[in-house]
Amino acid sequence: HGLELESRDAADADEASNEPGSALYGNFINYYTFNPPENRLSLIPATLLKDLGYSDRGDEDTLILDVGCNSGELSVALYQHLLPESEDPHRSKVHLLGFDLDEALIQRAQRSNPLGGCITFIPLDVTRDTGRLRDYLRRRGSPHFHLCVCLAVTMWVHLHHGDSGLLQLLTDLASISRHLLLEAQPWSCYRSAARRLRRLGRSDFEHFKTLQIRGDMAEQAREHLEKSCHMELVQTFGSTVWDRKLLLFRRR
Repeated sequence: HGLELESRDAADADEASNEPGSALYGNFINYYTFNPPENRLSLIPATLLKDLGYSDRGDEDTLILDVGCNSGELSVALYQHLLPESEDPHRSKVHLLGFDLDEALIQRAQRSNPLGGCITFIPLDVTRDTGRLRDYLRRRGSPHFHLCVCLAVTMWVHLHHGDSGLLQLLTDLASISRHLLLEAQPWSCYRSAARRLRRLGRSDFEHFKTLQIRGDMAEQAREHLEKSCHMELVQTFGSTVWDRKLLLFRRR
């Protein structure tokens, strides 16, 4: 994601639903119709929170962050995947915060949220304001999110904010996360996004032609997180149907 969006009228919304090139920040209004939650959840163990040691934590809450949550379907499905209804006693101790820069998508997420006490959705541009995330942590009495989930977001920040914006995103998320589950779009997705814009007769993404960070984007992200952010790769959960790796990092 990237810059704050201006509000869209109904015609713009219709265009975005029919032409993915018009969703300049990855804020597809029907995203989960073409990439349903199970595409990722089939790779993520339902025991992940337990495997990471975040169960039976006494009075301590477990905090999950979903970066670029769109309209919230994956946030809800992930929560239910990790904490099925049979684990009701633990649900009151696990809280998920999802955010997206598109206020219309967040309003949809808020309206359709079946787990209101456990999941919160807020509008937020992560490239402009990480202070609200730190405020949330302070209110919850925790120095970090125990699990941060950042799926298919890095490309949009990279295209709109350049190499420095991508590295800053990874640095910021690492600084507030104990574990980070990352899905970085491969370079082929960058080229596809640029082609969609050209087909619409629009200008290229501002930074596309000047990006120096290219090639294996998952490896580029891993290198930065391990060398500059005190994190280490601990597991790879295979690749999605779109051939994107799910990488799990933890703070050293």
